[in-house]
Amino acid sequence: MSSSPDESAFVRACRGLDVPHTPVWFMRQAGRSLPEYRKIREGVGMLESCRRPELVTEITLQPVRRHGVDAAILFSDIVVPLAAAGVDLDIVAGTGPVVAQPVRTADAVDRLRVITADDVDFVARAVRLLVAELGDTPLIGFAGAPFTLASYLIEGGPSRTYARTKAMMYGDPELWHRLLSRLAEITLNFLRVQVSNGASAVQLFDSWAGALSEADYRRYVLPHSTAVLSGLAGAGVPRIHFGVGTAMLLGAMGEAGADVVGVDWRTPLDRAVAAVDGRAVQGNLDPAALFAPWPVVAQETQRVLAEGRAARGHVFNLGHGVLPDTDPDVLTRLVELVHRDSETGAAAGVVSSGAHTRHPGGRGGA
Repeated sequence: MSSSPDESAFVRACRGLDVPHTPVWFMRQAGRSLPEYRKIREGVGMLESCRRPELVTEITLQPVRRHGVDAAILFSDIVVPLAAAGVDLDIVAGTGPVVAQPVRTADAVDRLRVITADDVDFVARAVRLLVAELGDTPLIGFAGAPFTLASYLIEGGPSRTYARTKAMMYGDPELWHRLLSRLAEITLNFLRVQVSNGASAVQLFDSWAGALSEADYRRYVLPHSTAVLSGLAGAGVPRIHFGVGTAMLLGAMGEAGADVVGVDWRTPLDRAVAAVDGRAVQGNLDPAALFAPWPVVAQETQRVLAEGRAARGHVFNLGHGVLPDTDPDVLTRLVELVHRDSETGAAAGVVSSGAHTRHPGGRGGA
């Protein structure tokens, strides 16, 4: 049993330290898969839900109580700091964030103001409430990365092609970098509020970075994600960086300042380890695998655990968020399985691959 969040299996795994079992949590673990979540959100819009500290606290705690996961993640949305910065937007059910006036000109970029702690005081209050309730369980703060935020602002909503986003990126790089620099400041301030009020780790979601080549990522995105993550270097909390479809970007995403690189389900963890230069990894069971018969779920889980043993540290997660129709009982069984099998592996003296020595949570010693 840990005596504080800093000594939890989750934080220790992020830091590449010995752990009693492989820690596990799920992206979107507080969400539509839980009946208690659907009930408490009835009649309350998404943005309004994120602005009510007591509601945020209850929703964040629901999967911790139900599943016994090793970490909570703050219930919020990546566009919350954009709304706080004065952007007229809404989160439309079935669609996602919709921006009333897309940001495509220098004037629009200049109107995007950097947020202060006062602008997101409701987040600070929610984090303080959660830290008091969670005790030894760590709370993960999170934010959207500058590229993903920019894509919503420029496109006006979700996109399949990111055509307008790339048009600005290629066609007006000066404006592009001005926009992303502003978004990096907003994101960093948003994360600092969470950390200063007690979050034990942060995750930076660059959900749509996989739409870019590695060369474009390094030129147009990496400096701004680095500004966010390096801005937290002295905060003393692990920094997780995650994107979807980012197999070719994993090394660069680690270079941005991540302690842990999240890996989606497309890339085996033992292959990802070679790309992330000794960093811990997070992931990466395919969320759709949870709809298979339990023996298949168990087999796939054991595969991910085995692949994770090659890493300096491994935090078990899905390769993206929990799908809305997922059976919550399967998630609970999955947590139990990860804990049991990683403990069993340690007791049995399982040796991880390569030059790494045995580690109950997946860390190899040098």
